[in-house]
Amino acid sequence: MATTLDTAQADRSNLGPIIIIGVLFFIFGFVTWLNGPLITFVKLAFDLNDVNAFLVPMAFYLSYFFLSLPASAILKVTGMKRGMALGLFVMAIGAVLFGQFATMRIFPGALFGLFVIGAGLSLLQTASNPYISILGPIESAAQRIAVMGICNKFAGILAPLLIGALVLHGIGDIDQQVKAADPATREVLLNTFAAKIHTPYMVMAGVLVLLAIWVVRSSLPEVEASTANSAGATSRRGILAYPHLWLGVLCLFLYVGVEVMAGDAIGTYGAGFGLPLDETKFFTAFTLGAMLLGYIAGLLMIPRVMSQQRYLAMSAVLGVLFTIGAFLTHGYVSVGFVAALGFANAMMWPAIFPLAIKGLGRFTEFASALLIMGIAGGAIVPQLFVHLKQHIDFQLAFLLLMVPCYLYILYYGLAGHRVGQDTTA
Repeated sequence: MATTLDTAQADRSNLGPIIIIGVLFFIFGFVTWLNGPLITFVKLAFDLNDVNAFLVPMAFYLSYFFLSLPASAILKVTGMKRGMALGLFVMAIGAVLFGQFATMRIFPGALFGLFVIGAGLSLLQTASNPYISILGPIESAAQRIAVMGICNKFAGILAPLLIGALVLHGIGDIDQQVKAADPATREVLLNTFAAKIHTPYMVMAGVLVLLAIWVVRSSLPEVEASTANSAGATSRRGILAYPHLWLGVLCLFLYVGVEVMAGDAIGTYGAGFGLPLDETKFFTAFTLGAMLLGYIAGLLMIPRVMSQQRYLAMSAVLGVLFTIGAFLTHGYVSVGFVAALGFANAMMWPAIFPLAIKGLGRFTEFASALLIMGIAGGAIVPQLFVHLKQHIDFQLAFLLLMVPCYLYILYYGLAGHRVGQDTTA
């Protein structure tokens, strides 16, 4: 009885921090899932082919690879709370840079702005993901991260809808006008179209600054990951002695790759069937809607019905089946299977992250930074897709990339998370 009361009191005491972190997950979900419609935006605004347009997610996600370890070092100085606020400030700077350079139609500058946004997010995620994982028992971390995922994906649904209404409205007609215009008129049309991105990103920058101030002044407690996540830790000398972590880094790399393929590349996938731009610009929202349903399912089932590792394995099997379904069908049905991958992908991050950092004790912060580096999979896998589809059928390219990724995730869920650990699943 005392244990039940203690647990209830702990849940109540954690409610405030969970709400604050939930708001942060909403914010970086909104910013992250703008990349899908931004691919459509830059392709027209800067007159790019698919390969160059996909530099948008590449610039964004590569920042995680380069800056996650520095973010870990920064967090040791600032602590998690001030580190999250600093991440929001950096994101605000990136939003201003992207909005300004995109309006001026300077593509390298716009990419740099996205890289800076990603830098702020790497700091924010390096702090917030382990924070929510160790705020309660590690065995139920997937459930807490699922709540965060609902916030994240709800924002992800709103992002393409808002950018579609405010910036991409009538893009099909604009595309046709640009193609039919003389050079001078064409430049005027493109300049006018590109300028539509400015106000939304300036507003976003202002909101990010206000949120940073709110986080600094909030009652968010500091959590020491090295003591909160020490269960099962041993006296092993270095982080190389934890193979389940390194296998988890690769698993998360591949997971983010398939997530971005299903979310950001779905518009390009649909365009492969000749579907109109005014429809494909919203496809990312369908994937995020499926992910939201997946998070709700995971929230209800973990750990009541099955463990987070078993749910991860089941999700990977669904990923394989949906990918094959997309390959065997065409048009809107095939796109529907790609969107359904959102359901399969939903609980992968919530399961992989806590499994990979389990029992790492004093290495938790560094391990979290390594896992955040794995987000670079969102840069590499889509680039492989747009290059590969230049040489083979785009549906076959999608299949050849996605199925091996899901099979590895299946392995990690079944066995990889236990490699080198003393405990059994």
